[in-house]
Amino acid sequence: MKTQIILQNDPDTRRCVLDAIRNGKVVALPTDTVYGIACAVDNPRAIAQMYSIKERDALKAIPVLIGDFNQLAHIAAEFNSKAKLITEHFWPGALTVVVSKNPALPQELTMYPTVGIRMPDYGWLLDLMRACGPLAATSANLSGAASPTSAQEVLAQLEGRIDLIVDGGTCAGGIPSTVIDCSREPVEILREGGISSASIFELINKQSSIGEK
Repeated sequence: MKTQIILQNDPDTRRCVLDAIRNGKVVALPTDTVYGIACAVDNPRAIAQMYSIKERDALKAIPVLIGDFNQLAHIAAEFNSKAKLITEHFWPGALTVVVSKNPALPQELTMYPTVGIRMPDYGWLLDLMRACGPLAATSANLSGAASPTSAQEVLAQLEGRIDLIVDGGTCAGGIPSTVIDCSREPVEILREGGISSASIFELINKQSSIGEK
């Protein structure tokens, strides 16, 4: 397989990416944090291919990116008050929330009763997902290697493994998202990333204080 790189600002890029995703391809895309590989969230074969591309442990679930809040119902079975509070404050942004999954999601995406969801702060990608729907997405690196922040870094790791890389320059964030498990009480930070756990718990504690008054 020959990996093609196309420029994000090329007029034909959006159409090429939409066609690739709709045809079951895995593509590499820039986000507000790092570059990711992505495919249609309802395509089990493409999701399985992502595991192969990354040499990813099957026990590690793949998160989902959404283009707007209206897409949540397709991914989450329940979105509790803590999840709503946190996402309304920090989305779009570098925050992944883990919640109960919609049972209609492919088993290949996650074998667990939960799923990680994020709305990236990246206009081009949000517009793309409003057209094609939510994407199964994870960082565009081989498992255990550094998360790439440029198209060339993606190519260095995944050349010949993926069909298409969208070159949007260097990612502004450069740090993976913070992951918080909202499916349990109290909520738990699973990974510290682009949004500090201190700012998240400050928001939660502030809301709790208001509720007690």
